[in-house]
Amino acid sequence: MKILVLSDSHAGLSFMRRVIRCVKPDAVVHLGDFHEDAEVMAEEHPSIRFHMVPGNCDFHRLFNCGPEILCYDVCGVRLYMTHGHKHEVKRTMLPLLADARAAGAAAALYGHTHTAVCYQEEDGLWVLNPGPCGSSGGSVGLIETDGNMIKACRLLRQADLEVTV
Repeated sequence: MKILVLSDSHAGLSFMRRVIRCVKPDAVVHLGDFHEDAEVMAEEHPSIRFHMVPGNCDFHRLFNCGPEILCYDVCGVRLYMTHGHKHEVKRTMLPLLADARAAGAAAALYGHTHTAVCYQEEDGLWVLNPGPCGSSGGSVGLIETDGNMIKACRLLRQADLEVTV
């Protein structure tokens, strides 16, 4: 199964629409900063399950955005989902990784820094920041699952959409 991970869309919907069309995900995770962009995508794609957390920019515009952290199974794997500002990810990764491990997550997903990152820790924990998806030069994350395991985790950019995903 495919999980598309988006963050920091900042009202840039065209790249989000294109990547959803190309990837054809089973689920989409939006990690905040313009929470309403994820709501628009969810309305446009009612057959896809969306999982959304708000970012630091969302609280200035929206009254109730839902919980800032989600942690549960998506497509068979436990994901720790947050925007990252409360974990101070611009300064250190330690609180985020500790919380994800304590929750038994297979992957720690965050945004906020506008820097795309994808790697696996020595203990097997995947760490993914999809980078900003709000522009044509943006990036997204793609997690592929098989049963209850992550079989692949990677970043996709505009050029990657030109080939079969």
